[in-house]
Amino acid sequence: MKKNLNISILPGDGIGKEISQEAMKIINWASKKFDLSIKLKEEYVGGVSIDIFGTPLSEETLKRIKQSDAIILGAVGGPKWENLEFEKRPERGLLKIRKELDLFANLRPAFVFDPLLDASSLKPEIIKGLDILIIRELTSGIYFGEPRGIKKIDKNNFKGFNTLSYTTFEIERIANIAFDTAMKRSKKLCSIDKANVLEATELWREVVNKTSKKYPEVEVSHMYVDNAAMQLVRNPKQFDVIVTTNMFGDILSDCASMLTGSLGMLPSASLGFSKNGKQKAMYEPVHGSAPDIAGKGISNPLAMILSVAMMFKYTFENQSLYELINKAVNSVLSKGYRTKDISSKGTQPVSTFEMGDLVLKELSNEKI
Repeated sequence: MKKNLNISILPGDGIGKEISQEAMKIINWASKKFDLSIKLKEEYVGGVSIDIFGTPLSEETLKRIKQSDAIILGAVGGPKWENLEFEKRPERGLLKIRKELDLFANLRPAFVFDPLLDASSLKPEIIKGLDILIIRELTSGIYFGEPRGIKKIDKNNFKGFNTLSYTTFEIERIANIAFDTAMKRSKKLCSIDKANVLEATELWREVVNKTSKKYPEVEVSHMYVDNAAMQLVRNPKQFDVIVTTNMFGDILSDCASMLTGSLGMLPSASLGFSKNGKQKAMYEPVHGSAPDIAGKGISNPLAMILSVAMMFKYTFENQSLYELINKAVNSVLSKGYRTKDISSKGTQPVSTFEMGDLVLKELSNEKI
């Protein structure tokens, strides 16, 4: 792990600012504890960028974050900007980062901390010990396909359309990430598609099967997305690594979040590589900006803190620090502390700020 690290932090909108403050606590602790020269540079994206620069992501901001070693993102969007033209909305800033940095592999783990077994709507025996990883293709598919738009057919009739498309190259590279990841876990991979009705995902299945020949040790299976949604809540532990398209991954990972008790518990990593082979990465919680609770101090910062842990694991290759942060989160939960989204009878409610401090305290007490 190199000593001089440049991290761009983009709090964004809504609760993004609050949870980003808690992430910075953990990063600053790691910087001091392990003598890492970490430079945190705050940047603007989403609605706040629109208010300041008139665009959801300025070219100057994009240029700077491209030079960083890693990016931490809070969340973007809110009702304030919903009536803007499509291309000027906050979410376009996030999509532009993903596309410009070619962050094509989105890793979304869903694991259950034992103290949160009662926070899920599923029976404890169904989710106890759950540890699955959804790998979502992030820079192609229906979110980026052309043509797209809304066209007028006649006076009172319009047509909205989006294009779902994938190339062999785009499928191969996400499949390779999935198989490589499966090799490091249980050597079990499930590819999710809708190959019975969508030609783009018929190609997806063909390419995944072809790629599997390079990984004979990995047990590969296929499942239609509608069945996969049902199986995630029926028997989630049948899965280990899941690989799927951009839209299906978006939907299924939100579904998987409720297995863990809350969207506030799910971190993610978006990975890509520059032309010289250097890894590019952005880390963010799976949840959105939650403008209805912004500023109230009740948002859950744990998904953001766990995203920081993923940054240390994947970008800075520090497995021990990743495990330390996860251990600290588990310890805090074991002592009964909860933000509002995961609280239940008999637990102790805490604010966003207090939860961050509790995790920090656990880390500070660790004998390293």
